[in-house]
Amino acid sequence: MQHVTIIGFRKVLGTSLTIPMEMLNAADLMQRIQGGNYRKLQLQLVHPAGGNIVLTAGLELVCKHTLADVKHTDLIIVPALWGNPKGVARQYPQLLEWLQQHADTPVCAVGTGSYFLAEAGLLDNKVATTHWYYFDQFAATYPQVILQRDRFITRAGNIYCAGSVNSVRDVMLHFIEQHYGQAIASEVSRHFTHELKRTYTQSFLNQRPQHYHEDETVIEIQDWLHNAYHEPLTLEAIAASHKLSVRTLTRRFKRATGRSPMQYLQQVRLDNAKELLRNSNLGIAEIAFSTGYGDSSQFAVQFRKHMKSSPSAYRELVRKKLFQVNREGGAEDSVPD
Repeated sequence: MQHVTIIGFRKVLGTSLTIPMEMLNAADLMQRIQGGNYRKLQLQLVHPAGGNIVLTAGLELVCKHTLADVKHTDLIIVPALWGNPKGVARQYPQLLEWLQQHADTPVCAVGTGSYFLAEAGLLDNKVATTHWYYFDQFAATYPQVILQRDRFITRAGNIYCAGSVNSVRDVMLHFIEQHYGQAIASEVSRHFTHELKRTYTQSFLNQRPQHYHEDETVIEIQDWLHNAYHEPLTLEAIAASHKLSVRTLTRRFKRATGRSPMQYLQQVRLDNAKELLRNSNLGIAEIAFSTGYGDSSQFAVQFRKHMKSSPSAYRELVRKKLFQVNREGGAEDSVPD
């Protein structure tokens, strides 16, 4: 990722624009501190109609670029509007056309920024979300969009929708981990979301693209597993909880995700165990118990099978990497412009 385009317009909510920029810039700074052959990330703020961007709070951002200045970009961020978004989205036909022309580029809409994507037709027959206050209006205006009222983040191919400024942090961490690695993503998370545990949404985003699907029942089961993974679950219990036969559950789950329900559960448990090994001082036995394993020996066997490392060795390795980034992160004034 070498270029990110951030769209600005009238009534834009400042934090929905600045938080993604600041998180991406922080990740890029950490990468530059590490050195090596690396090209600096370009964050380009553009206004569809030209001119500076006046935020809802009265602050004014200097903006020197328009859509015509964007020759190539790797990610587009459409921030949120403050106030009724329906009319504003239709006031920028040039932006809607530009978004259509860049339909193959990954795009993240924050809150009511999803109105621009829907108005451009990019969300037709795809899952999406928006700010909760406008759920009813959005559903009535864009009935062809599959609105997910109970999800803070949705992904449909290369289109990401974040229902709030808080949830866009998870999307940015997803992109940062993809392009800068897990160690830098963890460090950025410590600076911007230090009070938050790694969320279900972030774990869900880090799955392979083929695991995204539109089987709502399977999505509900996945969501349920992310909340109940610490319990002693069986295939029969999972099927019964959603009123499915074991055979139907297995068939639909594998068709949607490429894995069986128990394989998926195993991955959820391991992901949570890795997070605890990275960021907590819990003992191995405590981690085993809190992630649904019967005892530490069973946990160690499964962990080694999937990670090719013992839990203790994994903890030592990742903490060394995090310490490396933390220590080098203090040398900000040594980074060239």
